[in-house]
Amino acid sequence: MKIQHPIAVAVLAAAILTNPSAAGAATLVASWRMNESSSARTMIDGSGHGLRGSIGREVDTGLRISGATGYRFERLAPDTPPTHPGHLVNVPDSSALDPGTRDYAVTVRFRTTHKFGNIVQKGQATVAGGNFKLQIPSGIVQCLYRGSSGSILVSAPKPLNNGYWHTVRCARTHAGVFLEADGKLVAKRSGWTGKIANSWPVTIGGKISCDQVEVGCDYYAGDLDYIEISAG
Repeated sequence: MKIQHPIAVAVLAAAILTNPSAAGAATLVASWRMNESSSARTMIDGSGHGLRGSIGREVDTGLRISGATGYRFERLAPDTPPTHPGHLVNVPDSSALDPGTRDYAVTVRFRTTHKFGNIVQKGQATVAGGNFKLQIPSGIVQCLYRGSSGSILVSAPKPLNNGYWHTVRCARTHAGVFLEADGKLVAKRSGWTGKIANSWPVTIGGKISCDQVEVGCDYYAGDLDYIEISAG
């Protein structure tokens, strides 16, 4: 068995902390391009893995938005009943969508002028097996991974809810959690979150288990061009 020199291991970890794109999250797991026509109710997975989603009836599809074709999620008042399950896109649970112990990254291209909501997640704060999510409180994109060894949250340094398209990448490796915005590393924290594997669907646009009283649904308001998931 080949034993790596401690200095080489330290140099590799430092390189990943500086450039998370160098980590192994390179195999495409799911690619939701969100190019479906108006009134579509199935979100196609362009990766070839068949991880299709169910589009809620309150989600507008087939919209041409500032040079892109995407989905629109209208604003809903936070923590105000009733719930709106039709506001969500749901992708059924699959072990392929769980980070497990792999390097893992979620990339989202979005556009909004609002300042609230969960963009994409798998699982919620208290579920067994951990969870991950991208959210945008106060217009600040945040990236969270919670696993068997703990939670790490990183936040963009400034709001991105200026009405322009932005691409963010939320990556988890053994070295830490990283957030890139428009191709630049904007936030990072070292540490290992451990295994993340739950039995929940991927939900886009908010929470699937909520009542808008005890548990807010955190509905996203804005446009989405695509979401991609990759893993090492």
